[in-house]
Amino acid sequence: MKRFVLLFAVITLCTTTILAQKDMFKGELFLGAGGGVLSPSVDFIPGVPQSFHTSALGGVAVKYISEKHLGLLGEINFTQRGWKEEFDPSTDFSYQRTLNYIEIPIMTHVYFGNKARFILNAGPQISILTGDKQEMSQSLADDLAARQAADPDAPIGVQYGPESEMNRVDYGLIGGLGMALKTGVGEFDLEGRYYFGLGNVFTSRRSDNAFFSRSAHRMFVAKLTYYIKIR
Repeated sequence: MKRFVLLFAVITLCTTTILAQKDMFKGELFLGAGGGVLSPSVDFIPGVPQSFHTSALGGVAVKYISEKHLGLLGEINFTQRGWKEEFDPSTDFSYQRTLNYIEIPIMTHVYFGNKARFILNAGPQISILTGDKQEMSQSLADDLAARQAADPDAPIGVQYGPESEMNRVDYGLIGGLGMALKTGVGEFDLEGRYYFGLGNVFTSRRSDNAFFSRSAHRMFVAKLTYYIKIR
């Protein structure tokens, strides 16, 4: 009986302490703005050789810390994605396509530490295509024209098609690791992220006679965000 009373007292004390800590924690709301660089590519199947290149992103963010070590992070970013093709160095061929997107990631925010924090963000992201820009060398344009004239039905240069042939909505998963530093003038979050696209840039439906069975975005991102606490 004494053991039962002691166990009950310990459980009650622990429960009371946990509830008291939960009640004592006040949610924190932050508004921020940030930007960074990314290395984008597109996972084409059949494959399209691509070379490394960088572009930029920037936007605003809202972060709400709902309880200790846990919160929610939402952003609206403007991002320049796309790909840069790789050709035989002996040719004068070059091609790069920049796709502009408005991105909306909604991520779970996990942190450890006090003023200096280790942070982990992960969640889904949806994006809207707003425009694109193509840069093609004249030698490549002439080569494509000659090959298409020789065989008009051949799927040549499918990835160079107009914006109207692209899916306007993209979706996928994004996650990142980084560090946050809380200072007297605000909070600075420095993070490395990876985006794994689940949608396709071009249609993959067989009914549309699609050439690419997959054309999904991939991105490595380095981002710095400055936050101010408003509550």
